[in-house]
Amino acid sequence: MTETTQNTPATHKPRPMVDLLISILIPSLILMKLSGEANLGADGALLLALAFPLGWGAFELIKYRKFNFIALLGLISVLLTGGIGLLHLDTRWLAIKEAAIPGLIGIAVLVSTRTRHPLIRTLLFNKSVLNVDKIHQRLEQGGHTELFEARLLTATYWLSGTFFFSSVMNYVLAKWIVTSPAGTEAFNAELGRMNLLSYPMIAIPSMLMLMAIFYYLWRTIHGLTGLKLEEIMANAEQ
Repeated sequence: MTETTQNTPATHKPRPMVDLLISILIPSLILMKLSGEANLGADGALLLALAFPLGWGAFELIKYRKFNFIALLGLISVLLTGGIGLLHLDTRWLAIKEAAIPGLIGIAVLVSTRTRHPLIRTLLFNKSVLNVDKIHQRLEQGGHTELFEARLLTATYWLSGTFFFSSVMNYVLAKWIVTSPAGTEAFNAELGRMNLLSYPMIAIPSMLMLMAIFYYLWRTIHGLTGLKLEEIMANAEQ
């Protein structure tokens, strides 16, 4: 019994405040306050700041032993940011990188509609969020499976739109704020400000869009199955 328990992967529980603190607030403060030559220097502060989201992302991937496409792209994004800063590349590459990551996710969401495993099922319509088996059972009983799949496809297009929104906003924010040469104290400070502003200007609007998509899915499921909200959520009583 003990051996089985030890080999079982831990269950991932969302910790948005911890994610915000480690991935945005602490790195931003390091970049803005410790980049001077009297402190860590531009390269030293950049390496320390990047170590937090990189270490946290790697820890989550290793601990929960589950491939996560978006988490992997997040790690790649951190590594690319570090490369641009440490190699003193032109700042236009930072704007391109900032736009490319969510843009690639948006394209992946669209492409996944042509596969057997659309990404919306991984991100929203999955067993960790919803009682998928019960929903499918009710849909089949009412003969609404085909109609539901059509509406799920609509939600997928909206989901890709949230990532394209993030892509455009990331590019605009990077071009607007980060103008100093990479590898300088000013570049680090601007990078820190960009990270801080990305939360209210990009993350929160994107989160509201995701909530609207989830509400659309809930209204669709309720309308086609008659199930109440507490009945469709994961771990609901059968």
